[in-house]
Amino acid sequence: MAHTRIRKFNTRDTYPEQKLDNDLAQAVVTQGGKIVWLRGQCPQNLDDAKNIDSHDPVEQTHKVMQNIKQLIEEAGGSMEHLVKVVVYITDVRHREAVYRTMGEYIKGVHPVSTGLVVQALARPEWLVEIDGTAVIPE
Repeated sequence: MAHTRIRKFNTRDTYPEQKLDNDLAQAVVTQGGKIVWLRGQCPQNLDDAKNIDSHDPVEQTHKVMQNIKQLIEEAGGSMEHLVKVVVYITDVRHREAVYRTMGEYIKGVHPVSTGLVVQALARPEWLVEIDGTAVIPE
């Protein structure tokens, strides 16, 4: 892996009461490389900005993570270069579903992560938004 991940952990150990399986880290050290700052990704298509036709947090999170993966790849990287995510959800009851789904995309990656429950996102039908930062080695 291109970056040093400090104090790796899995959320199944830190949140045993929740059915989560996210590989995260307390810190990520990068050196050099190309930084990719991702706009908060929402459950919409990148090409036409149309929302997906779903109010399911799992489906919305899949779309968000697919967008993140696609943008990192378009920048010349891969998901292993993801170093930070910030997760915004509108209902704490969706947390497990959102994080389980996100975990499918970051297995073995160990980015740092911050999660927030917010009153609303830019569109009322959006349940999740995730922004990220990737560092692609030179």
